[in-house]
Amino acid sequence: MNTDPIADFLTRIRNANSARLKMVEIPSSNVKKAMTEILFNQGYITNYKFEEDNKQGIIKIALKYNQSTKVPAITKLERASKPGLRKYCGAETLPRVLNGLGIAIISTSKGIITDKEAKNHNIGGEVLCYVY
Repeated sequence: MNTDPIADFLTRIRNANSARLKMVEIPSSNVKKAMTEILFNQGYITNYKFEEDNKQGIIKIALKYNQSTKVPAITKLERASKPGLRKYCGAETLPRVLNGLGIAIISTSKGIITDKEAKNHNIGGEVLCYVY
C-alpha cells in the first residue's frame, strides 16, 4: 500500500533519471496523468503513453536527455505538499521556481496546472511539486 502516490510518481521518475533509463512505468491515476501531460507540455519528457490494463492502468514515460552530454532534462523533482503538511498558496503568493526557469505544479479548482497558468487565471491552490 502506498500512502503518497504523488511522491511515488516523482521518485520513480527521479530514480529512472539517475539510472539513465529511457522509459519508466508508473501506475496510473487522474492526478498522475495530468502531471505527466504538464511535464510533456513543458518539455521535461520526450513522450508518454497511457495504457489500460484490467486494474488501474499504466503510464509509460519516455525520459528526455541532452543528446551530446546525456544530462537529464529534469534536474530536480521536489515534493512540496506532503500528506502530513499540505502547502496551499493564494494567487498572490504562488512560488517562483528557480527565478522563473522551473515550474511548480499546482492543484486548483480549475484542475492541475502550472504556476504560470495559475497566475494568469488569478487562482491559488495546493502546491504539489517543483520541477527544474
